[in-house]
Amino acid sequence: MIEVFQAGHALAAEAARYTAMGWMRGTSGNLSVTLDHDPLRLVVTASGLDKGELSAADVVVVDAAGEALPDQLQRPSAEAGLHARIAAVAGAGAVVHLHMLAPVIAAERWPGGIELRDLEMLKGFGRAAHDDLVTIPVIPNSQDMRVLGDAFEAGFDPATPALVVARHGVYVWGEDLMAARHRAECLEWLLRFKTETE
Repeated sequence: MIEVFQAGHALAAEAARYTAMGWMRGTSGNLSVTLDHDPLRLVVTASGLDKGELSAADVVVVDAAGEALPDQLQRPSAEAGLHARIAAVAGAGAVVHLHMLAPVIAAERWPGGIELRDLEMLKGFGRAAHDDLVTIPVIPNSQDMRVLGDAFEAGFDPATPALVVARHGVYVWGEDLMAARHRAECLEWLLRFKTETE
């Protein structure tokens, strides 16, 4: 299917970019794009591969539970279930799960949520630069994607397209991969500023 190949090509390019930034070390992290919302279908990077060396074929099509559709040649990460939950609840066109250090450190300091305000970079995250309190939700880590999905949904704010999983990493989403990338880059700057100045 041409849409899957195009998505795979875009996901491989984004994964290489994030690997070069140190945000997808080893085989960590995963990216997805939404093919269809009804029924929900996502193209997700395949599990267990070096994210700096993916090809357009290193993707898996999954359903609303994050399970691979029949006849897929590779397996998705277990985290595909959370990608699917975010896509379903937030209507996201793309979700990026990255292992930046700043969000994990920030979650250690502010486990009830990371508050940000009065920073120009918030505009790149889709929020106002002033007089707008932005709280990035933090949820405890779990190997059960249903538990993580429930925690995400319980604290979901449509105006805040990010989630930090404590001692793990961050999920950021947008209408497409470019929007998710820009938000992830801005979020990393914001949380690095927060951890280094407070």
